[in-house]
Amino acid sequence: MKKGLWILLCLCTVFTGGYAQKGKKKGSADNVATEYLDRSFGVYDKLQKQLWSTPELGFLEVKSSGFLQEHLRESGFTVEVGLAGMPTSFVATYGSGSPVIGILAEFDALPGLSQDTVPYQKPVTEGGNGHACGHNAFGTGSVAGAVAIRQWLEASGHAGTIKVFGTPAEEGGGGKVYMVREGLFAGVDIVLDWHPAPGNAVSVESWTAIQIIDYTFRGIAAHAAASPDKGRSALDGVEAFNYMVNMLREHVPISSRIHYVITNGGEAPNIVPEYAKVSYYVRSPNREVLKGLVDWVGQAAEGAAKGTQTSVSSEIISGSYEKLYNRKLAEVVQRQLEIVGGVKYDERERAFAEAIVKGLNNDLSTLKAAEVVQPLAEEMPSTGGASSDVGDVSWNVPTITFGTAVFVPGSAGHSWQNTASGGSTIGTKGLINAAKVFSLTAIELYTHPKLVSEVKTEFEERRGKDFNYVPLQGDRAPALDYRVKK
Repeated sequence: MKKGLWILLCLCTVFTGGYAQKGKKKGSADNVATEYLDRSFGVYDKLQKQLWSTPELGFLEVKSSGFLQEHLRESGFTVEVGLAGMPTSFVATYGSGSPVIGILAEFDALPGLSQDTVPYQKPVTEGGNGHACGHNAFGTGSVAGAVAIRQWLEASGHAGTIKVFGTPAEEGGGGKVYMVREGLFAGVDIVLDWHPAPGNAVSVESWTAIQIIDYTFRGIAAHAAASPDKGRSALDGVEAFNYMVNMLREHVPISSRIHYVITNGGEAPNIVPEYAKVSYYVRSPNREVLKGLVDWVGQAAEGAAKGTQTSVSSEIISGSYEKLYNRKLAEVVQRQLEIVGGVKYDERERAFAEAIVKGLNNDLSTLKAAEVVQPLAEEMPSTGGASSDVGDVSWNVPTITFGTAVFVPGSAGHSWQNTASGGSTIGTKGLINAAKVFSLTAIELYTHPKLVSEVKTEFEERRGKDFNYVPLQGDRAPALDYRVKK
């Protein structure tokens, strides 16, 4: 952002898209939210580090979810827990009247990505869980933003409701889909979402729809040396299946993604495996294309079972839609993101970040990305990449996602570098910025009802009048044990 524009944003009245946001005097009701966040850095630094230090996998986030619930209750929210069949889910509510604004909060960790807050690889627990996707900062930043909004609602006496949706198991479990299916987003006017990132920008991509499926092969056990002819290897079935899928990759749309991991391949080499399991993620930017790919992968599984004289069964673990974009809402968030600005490192944080960058063999100039806010780009339909259960929310309520610089620029997603920076004060600075964007965005929406109406009109136009929501995981119950090793 140019220096002159930054000064204009901070000191003068800002006019964008027909809506004015005036500079705030210190202590005014409209400034209560950001002032609260400025003086609460220590509170949220401690909270995010509580989650970071207790990395729990999807649907198992008892402590992590509890930390966030406790802070919300102490801050005056009413908290409902254990919704849509998920013990760690919650919805926290404050205020009354319209509009009703929802904020999404995630808090699950990833397996095998334990890492200390140092700029070199050093697991806290070898093979342990870690917050490599930054959901410790994600959940804390969302809660901080909601509490800041509550401060403004109380100080201003303005009508409006704020809800925090504590959504378990984003990393493969699809917690939000069950909450949507249960009708928990009914009556919500707008949903605000964010995600820790290596930079500061509003997301303009549609992401990919995803289907997560476990395939279980069953054979006949036998002594692998003395009587192999008596056995039928379930592992052979898995390997034949994987081979066929790798062959079909040549013939699927280039934007599709198919990846797998063998979660059980047998117990010992001298026993013909009677049981083997492989977990598949199948993705496409279009959920209708995805359905065809899933059918094809399923046919490969059946063929592999026949060819190895084994049997195969499949279980849908979760699935989620691609994301529905909303330009009007993106413009609102962009304005607030530019007011808040990027993340500024102190001397200690700068040294940490430089060590990360050097370890990645990147140029130190990449660190600039943490300090600046990217201009709002044009909408970009996905050409392949990540998925999220936020997609299902976005087809039911107008939703927007943005990112702030929690991670050191240049770091890969789901990396030890992300775990390290996300658990440091760099992560806290990023989540405080996200909380400020939430609060400023909510204030603009609460004070401009016409803007809310315009966002909803665009949503209906993009979704189409004939839209009928059908979740990709059907009517199955949440796979509460999908992260439990068996």
